[in-house]
Amino acid sequence: MKKAGFWGESHPSPFADDTDTTLSDRKAMTPSLQTALQNAAAQGQTSREDVLSVLRRHLGNGHAAIRQRFETRQISGIAAARALAAQADSVVYALADLSARQDGASDEPLCLCATGGYGAGLLAPFSDIDILFLIPEDASTALTSRIEFILYALWDLGLRVGHATRSISACIKDVAEDLTIRTALLDLRPLYGDRTLARDLRSALGADLQNDTLCDFVRGKIEERELRHRRFGDNPYMVEPNIKEGRGGLRDLQTLNWMGRAALGCAITTVDQTAAPAEAVPTPSFISFGLLTNRETHRARRAWDFFWTVRLHLHYITGRAEERLTFDVQPVIGGRMGYATHGRQRGVERFMRHYFLTARDVMRLTHVLQPIVLMRLQDQASDTQPETLAGPEGFERIAGRLCPVEPVTFAKNPRDMFHMLDCARRHDLELHPLAIQQLIRNERHAVELRDDPETAQIFLNLLCQPSADETKNVPFWLPILNETGLLGRLLPDWSRVVGQMQFDSYHIYTVDEHIIEAVRMMGQIEAGHMADEIPLAYALAKDLRSRRALYVAVLLHDIAKGRGGDHSELGADLALDICPQLGLDPEETDTVSWLVLHHLLLSQTAFTRDIDDPRTILDLADTIQSPERLRLLLLLTIADMRAVSPKVWNAWKATLLRELFSRVAEVLEGGLAATEQDGRVSHARELARDGLTPLLPESSVEHFLSLGYPSYWLGFDTDTHMRHARMIHDSDRYRSPVTVEAYPIPDRGVTELTVLCADHPGLFSQIAGALAVAGASIVDARIHTLSDGMALDTFWVQDADGCSFEDPHQLGRLNHLVEQALSGRLDLEKGIAEARHRGASRRMRAIHVPPRVVMDNTASDRHTVIEINGRDRPGLLHDITRTLSQQSLQISSAHITTYGMRAVDVFYVRDLLGMKITDPARLAHIRDSLLSSLTPLPVKKSAAAPTL
Repeated sequence: MKKAGFWGESHPSPFADDTDTTLSDRKAMTPSLQTALQNAAAQGQTSREDVLSVLRRHLGNGHAAIRQRFETRQISGIAAARALAAQADSVVYALADLSARQDGASDEPLCLCATGGYGAGLLAPFSDIDILFLIPEDASTALTSRIEFILYALWDLGLRVGHATRSISACIKDVAEDLTIRTALLDLRPLYGDRTLARDLRSALGADLQNDTLCDFVRGKIEERELRHRRFGDNPYMVEPNIKEGRGGLRDLQTLNWMGRAALGCAITTVDQTAAPAEAVPTPSFISFGLLTNRETHRARRAWDFFWTVRLHLHYITGRAEERLTFDVQPVIGGRMGYATHGRQRGVERFMRHYFLTARDVMRLTHVLQPIVLMRLQDQASDTQPETLAGPEGFERIAGRLCPVEPVTFAKNPRDMFHMLDCARRHDLELHPLAIQQLIRNERHAVELRDDPETAQIFLNLLCQPSADETKNVPFWLPILNETGLLGRLLPDWSRVVGQMQFDSYHIYTVDEHIIEAVRMMGQIEAGHMADEIPLAYALAKDLRSRRALYVAVLLHDIAKGRGGDHSELGADLALDICPQLGLDPEETDTVSWLVLHHLLLSQTAFTRDIDDPRTILDLADTIQSPERLRLLLLLTIADMRAVSPKVWNAWKATLLRELFSRVAEVLEGGLAATEQDGRVSHARELARDGLTPLLPESSVEHFLSLGYPSYWLGFDTDTHMRHARMIHDSDRYRSPVTVEAYPIPDRGVTELTVLCADHPGLFSQIAGALAVAGASIVDARIHTLSDGMALDTFWVQDADGCSFEDPHQLGRLNHLVEQALSGRLDLEKGIAEARHRGASRRMRAIHVPPRVVMDNTASDRHTVIEINGRDRPGLLHDITRTLSQQSLQISSAHITTYGMRAVDVFYVRDLLGMKITDPARLAHIRDSLLSSLTPLPVKKSAAAPTL
């Protein structure tokens, strides 16, 4: 085989040049700038300051005009970026020309060249302009002064300049050592001066970038991309993505262009010479070499323009070189780009879905083009083809990875796409990039397989093997099915959640990515990789009798999001249609539908209800009914929570779920009923007596045993009872009005804070305010009034990172602030105001959380349950509990949960007589008062009583 040239025999060099040797006579300045400078000269305004004043006005007016045309949608993002680059070109040319006319200016050869993104003829409003001063080997002092004149003038104009002064030999030396410099010079574009220097540099770079050097460059760009992804988020579906550096972003498109131009002499997007700056060098596109289809090329160019449009809006809105799409700018950009609310989907969610689908297009484009580039490189570097061997089941292996045999017949036999995936699964083989390329290009044919039983069975096999064995290099198939588009073609309901985001700070992934992560987590639990963290879940997963139903339930649990209404109910209905299509029998279908309907039941109960209340356990057992369903529901709950974000799951939540599971399982398995308390209370008292007898005087032990009511004895374990007894003994002995003890429980991720003092109205509110000042978040609380009138209140708190307070200094500060608050020596209002001042950032304030108060008299036999939803903020719990106190309500227990910026606080309350609140008028008044504490403006009273 004849060895191809460096860019192929028909491929032009990316450093192609014309025959001109000088740029000094070119009219690089815009006509308006030339006129302005001529007018200034005619008026005798020729000093440096005069010229800078003209240039400053030119830049200001030009940028304002470009921005106005861009923001009114007269020009696209690409056109605006080109216009900004042209503005910079005219200023650089004017200053270079002026420097040549100064007294004593050097006449040595000099070429000013744009490099990097500026060299490509595209410039964002607040990006650097990268300039290379290309000089002879030894620059004189006069030439150095001329360069400094240009640089100082650019800085005086307020421009951000990245610059380098090098000779050709220095450039060649530096590119050998620095991949970034080599990449920047790939887009070299001369602006002013002796073009011979630029031409010689391009020739030298082309000669240097051959064979091994070229392979190193391309592989280096791939490694650089992988490192960048790990730094800025390897997952492209993060809800606050980095548009430039994140996976699937603008830099990935640029990387493909750089790799293609270096290896093949072509790019995804050609330079439009009519719109680009004067010296742009047109480059053949991939489509002209038959490497991309028309559809793929259209998607690439559309992504290119979309990203540049979003990026320019981002710069203009923030007033800086910001590249992260944070919550506060997403609605603004979406509105400017015309994304309005449509049906039940908000405009910002439609905009971000377009962003995520575009990012997926970029990733798919990478899968298509990268193997082409690498294979062309291998062909150019040697005459040998990569080793191709016969593979299993009629496929072949290239370099040990599975690939379809040419010619590929997926269009005629789409089921073979799933057969190839299943073959790779069963033989523990990775897919070759060419195989993924063919899946992407033929995914639309998978629509023919929606009612195919054989394909459904293969899909279930792929779903239920989520790469649980990390010791093997086995792929996790669900991301491949999603990124190639096969999953959306097979399950049309799945395509509706691809790229769909929820505009909140709780979910950090799009819906489809969250579901995929949940399936992966289920595999990790089943394989025992999380056994130390969740031992109960691993024990339950070892002997699953409904494995297929569980994995399908995980896949479908959020599939109805974004349709309006309760996504659990809608998803349960969808499951009744989807499961038979996937080959599940009626029993499995019913189980999946039930799990989807109730997938939030355990978490909502554990985190927002009093699990010591017998009614809570009995109601839950009545809903679940089956021990097997309880096991499946717990596993689904854990996988779902772990997949939301790394910060959502913690040891405290694991403890609550484990305790709730054991209590419900006890009832379902015919054990001691939750209402049979007498024997359990007596047993708890006897255990406490046995533990305390060797430690405290008998009188102190008997006094302690006489204080607690049944709810107290059932609410704590023996070790905690013993700690409380010592606190009460010491308080009586030393006559302390207030006793506070902070006790870290690291394995649960909380610190238990116990307060013993005389009970009085507003006690909870004072303690909550002190903890807010301390920066502690209350996650649970138990309020007990002892028979002697003393309050024994227990709070479980965490720090800002969701961990326990353990440092002695932190524990001492917690104790001190609570004691100060209860003694009246701490100005709570001032402390909370300071904490709020340090509160949520502007990007978090962009998320709206509507206030909501729900009153429920059916969830407990002895208490009215009040659920309060509102925007989380420092001191929120203080404000709420102060309002409850003002309404003469006694708090028996509190359960505090936050979902990003949304706080869900649930209180079990009674009136001063220890009764439920049943009067509709009073319930309405309490509700309105609580709403007022959540909102800055008073809330009008309800005309009708709330539904109980």
